[in-house]
Amino acid sequence: MNNINIKWYLNIPLLAALASWTMAQTIKLIMLIFKKGKFDFSIYFSTGGMPSAHSAVATGLATSIGLYYGFGSGLFALSTIFAFIVMFDAQSVRKSVGMQAKILNQIRDEIFEKKEFHFEKLKELLGHTRLEVFAGMLVGITVGYIFYLFFK
Repeated sequence: MNNINIKWYLNIPLLAALASWTMAQTIKLIMLIFKKGKFDFSIYFSTGGMPSAHSAVATGLATSIGLYYGFGSGLFALSTIFAFIVMFDAQSVRKSVGMQAKILNQIRDEIFEKKEFHFEKLKELLGHTRLEVFAGMLVGITVGYIFYLFFK
């Protein structure tokens, strides 16, 4: 690794990861516009939905590292394990947390209707389905490869 002192703005794997996140969130925004007919910029700062931005970032990073430093490198191994952990977490642990939030919100709504107890509604869209994770992975791989083609 002869590029240890490379500046962050020349770090192609980092830029590919950030571009993967941006692409995934932009796809979510476009899908929202077509589905509900409204533009909501806050989608860029939300979790959940199709495709998974977490999966896109992790796989965009791993793909770019593999292409730049080699698929046999320790950096690729590290980034690939990181991507698997992120994708597993996105479709299992975070999905479970979202389901729990939905149940708690239902309890909250029932209690609120009886005017006995008040608390803030929880965000339910936290995790991803396997399809959303897979779609995010495809976005990340594609963006990572495109960055490699343009900046090699």
